[in-house]
Amino acid sequence: MNYNANSIEEYINLLPQERRVVIEKLRQTILQNLPKGFEEQISYGMLGYVVPHSMYPAGYHVKPELPLPFINLASQKNFIALYHSGIYANTELLDWFVSEYPNHCKRKLDMGKSCIRFKSMDEIPYELIAKLCTKISIQEWISLYENNIKK
Repeated sequence: MNYNANSIEEYINLLPQERRVVIEKLRQTILQNLPKGFEEQISYGMLGYVVPHSMYPAGYHVKPELPLPFINLASQKNFIALYHSGIYANTELLDWFVSEYPNHCKRKLDMGKSCIRFKSMDEIPYELIAKLCTKISIQEWISLYENNIKK
């Protein structure tokens, strides 16, 4: 679902109460564990955690006027989505996440290239997401992006 919000607070306030609680907890998990340098903002209509232009002036190759995205968090129609670009760019990180997931959640992993979908609000592996957030520094992400994604 698209929420037409201009700020983090506005986005959260537009959510149904049961989704708001989950998004706020995921948001706090990300903020408490994300390495220094990433900034939180509305990005592509979702909560976004990006590399600011002050650290990476080139921005996102698809739209250079936008900062380089890293993590996005969204309330979709049938699930909560966590988009993690590092998983997309780093197969070792992907393999680690996939192997760790069953240790933190009984439900089968529902995942696309960078999107982790949580259909059950009661089974979100916050501890695993916290660990995932710590795995890549801002400089490591820029390097991965330039070597594996940016053409």
